[in-house]
Amino acid sequence: MVFRRTQPPSLEMKVVLAYSGGLDTTVSIPWLMERYGAEVITVTVDVGQEEDFKEIEERAYSAGASKHFFIDAKREFGEDYIKPCIMANGLYEDEYPLGTALARPLIATKAVEVALREGCDAVAHGCTGKGNDQLRFDTTIAVLAPELRIIAPIREWNLSRDEEIEYARRKNLRLDLKKSRFSVDENLWSRSIEAAELEDPWISPPAEAFKYVVDSRRAPDRPETVEIEFESGVPVALNGAAMQLVELIKELNVVGGRSGFGVIDHIEDRAVGIKSREVYESPAALILIKAHKDLEKITLNGKTLAFKSLVEKKWAELVYYGFWYDPLMQALNAFITATQKNVTGRVRVELYKGSARVVGRAAENPLYSRELATYAAGSAFQQRAGEGFSKIWGLETVLSASAWRRIRDRRLES
Repeated sequence: MVFRRTQPPSLEMKVVLAYSGGLDTTVSIPWLMERYGAEVITVTVDVGQEEDFKEIEERAYSAGASKHFFIDAKREFGEDYIKPCIMANGLYEDEYPLGTALARPLIATKAVEVALREGCDAVAHGCTGKGNDQLRFDTTIAVLAPELRIIAPIREWNLSRDEEIEYARRKNLRLDLKKSRFSVDENLWSRSIEAAELEDPWISPPAEAFKYVVDSRRAPDRPETVEIEFESGVPVALNGAAMQLVELIKELNVVGGRSGFGVIDHIEDRAVGIKSREVYESPAALILIKAHKDLEKITLNGKTLAFKSLVEKKWAELVYYGFWYDPLMQALNAFITATQKNVTGRVRVELYKGSARVVGRAAENPLYSRELATYAAGSAFQQRAGEGFSKIWGLETVLSASAWRRIRDRRLES
C-alpha cells in the first residue's frame, strides 16, 4: 500500500472515494469538495487492469485528493473471487463471465477498510444510476459498514458524459479525454467495452476496441492446443507447467486472444430493467469455464450435474446483482465447493480462428467407464438387463396412455 499525506484545510467531512482514475471518479473529487466541503481520500485497487498507477495517483492529487492509497489485490481477486467463479461455471445469462461484477465487491471492501482505518464519514463511488455497479458498491458498503454514508456523485449529479467532460475542462483536471471513445473497464478476468457506436446493437465492434482478441480472419492458419490441469476444480497448470492462477489467466488471455477467441457480444438484462448491448473480451475466462465444465461431466454424476446447473444460474445472478455477502451466496459456495472434491484431471482445448473446442479430457477418478460404455466385444454391461429396465422406465407413460385411450373409446361409443 502506497500513500502520501498533505495538509487539507478545515473541512466538514472526510470521504474515501473508490478511484479508478477515469472521467467519472476524477470529476467526483472536486464535486465532493464543493458540494460537501469534504476531504477526499482516494483508493485505487489493482485487480489486473494494467494501468499506469503512478499516473493515476498524480491525477488524484491534481484533482484535489488529500491522500491516495494503492492496493495490489490481484492475488486476492484470483483466490477469493475468480476461483469460486470457475468452480461455479459463472456465466450470467450463459454469456458474461462476471468480470466487472466480481471485482466490485472486492474494490468496495478495500475502500471500506481504508475508510474505517482513516476515520472517514462516508464512502463514495463513481457509479451511475442506470448501471449495475451502484448495487454492487452500495450493498457491499452497507453490509460491511452500515454506519458509513454512501455518496455517488455521478448518480446525484445526473450529468451526461459530455457534461462531465465540460466540467473536467473547466476544472483543468488531469485527464486524457482523447484516449479512447469507448468506456472500458478492465481486470484480470475480463474487459468490458461500452459507449460510442457500440450503443447501436447493429454495429459490429471495431478491431480497435479489443486488447487481446485479434480478428479471427487474421488468426493463425494452424490450430493451437492448450492443456489445463485442475485440482479439486481449480486450474493449477498450463501445458504441463505449474502456475499460480493469476499467471495462468494472463497467459491464457494472450493465447486465446491470438487465436481470435474470447469476444462476447450480447444483449444483457441489467438489474434496473434496462436492456443493454454489452461487449466483453474474456479469452481466459471462457476457456477455463469451458474446460472446467467438461471435466465435471466426467467426474460428477448426472443428478449432481443437473442440480448444480440450477445452483450455477442462481450463483451468477447473485454476483451480477451485487449480493456477494448474502447468506445465500455463502450457502451456494458451500455446496459448489463440496461438488469439486473429485474434479481433478486434465482437459485439452483446441483454439482455432475464433473457436475453442474440447478435444480431450482425463480425470484422476473418472465416473466414465470404457468397459461399460463400449459397443465392442467384451463389454461389461449386461444388455439383457435393459429389457426389464426399459419396461419399468416407461411404465407410467404407458399407463397414462392406456387411460386416455379408454376415455377416448367411451366417448366414441357414446
